[in-house]
Amino acid sequence: MNAAVFSLILGTATPGGGFPLFGAAYAEALVAQEPQLRIETRNTKGSTENVPLLQAGKLDLGLVAGELASAALAQPGTQLRIVAAMYSSPGMFVVKAESPVRRIADLKGKPVVLGAQGSGITVLDELFLHSLEISFEENSS
Repeated sequence: MNAAVFSLILGTATPGGGFPLFGAAYAEALVAQEPQLRIETRNTKGSTENVPLLQAGKLDLGLVAGELASAALAQPGTQLRIVAAMYSSPGMFVVKAESPVRRIADLKGKPVVLGAQGSGITVLDELFLHSLEISFEENSS
């Protein structure tokens, strides 16, 4: 008699970022430990899409940035829960060495371009810059 096979869909993010790489490695490690498990990784728009897809039952697992997970978990009656933490991800602002910018406050009045719209780090950056009253350019990707 064959053992039952369990299939799960894991939402990651847009290709080229850390979530798809982590998701593929995570799925591979889980399947290596549990041969009856099948995990299909699915590229999404990242955390901002994974939360509603999880809530709608269209994903079984989703990679979600901590800030967005915290907001989703704080909603009354949420049916979401954390299974595991992936990694901590420090956000960084990078400028050319010859730039006069030395502190985040030095960015005020200067153009700041963030990453892919909806990615966890971009959402974190938007919240952070907004709190400092620093404007940024919307990315249409």
